Amino acid sequence: MGADIPKQFLPVGGKPVLMHTISRFHAYDKDLKVILVLPKTQQAYWQELCEQYHFDEDYQLADGGTSRFQSCKNGISMIPTDAVGLVAIHDGVRPFVSCDTISRCFDTAETAKAVIPVLPVTDTLRFIGDSQSGRNVQRSDYKTVQTPQVFDIQLIKKAYEQEESTDFTDDASVVERLGQVVTMVEGNRENIKITTPFDLKVAEVLLEL
Repeated sequence: MGADIPKQFLPVGGKPVLMHTISRFHAYDKDLKVILVLPKTQQAYWQELCEQYHFDEDYQLADGGTSRFQSCKNGISMIPTDAVGLVAIHDGVRPFVSCDTISRCFDTAETAKAVIPVLPVTDTLRFIGDSQSGRNVQRSDYKTVQTPQVFDIQLIKKAYEQEESTDFTDDASVVERLGQVVTMVEGNRENIKITTPFDLKVAEVLLEL
């Protein structure tokens, strides 16, 4: 992002991105229990932002780890060992996930146990590999993956008992290592991941829609 502060704390529409994200899940269900995973070094600043913006939505705070895997594991560990139900794991910098997408993920996971939202690929794709020129591939064979990724609680707890691997690029890849089939549902186009200054500009426009 090139900013002095982490991207989840950058203001969009008058308040930090992360606050929009948490609010979106409470818009889906005001009683939803939220676990926010942040590095210890960022927690004091987050608390300052909460006071500054009078952000008082309910959540639990977990310490971030040295990797995405460790951070997710820390967050999941705060769920009681004997808990039953579903948990959604979501990127803090995806503040425009729709309530419809969240609902599709949770509703499908009631029976499927592992669900991810996806969108069709619209750009032409080219596989490079070791080739200088590469070759085109059928974009219909691919999907772009979003979050929230929703799982049966006991399934995801078991999955994160595994040793960390470089093959784990998201939570779905962790549960797939157990042999679990992951079900895809439709995501929403506005559910962008804010990673660049351009994304911030797009986010401002999305808030005006």
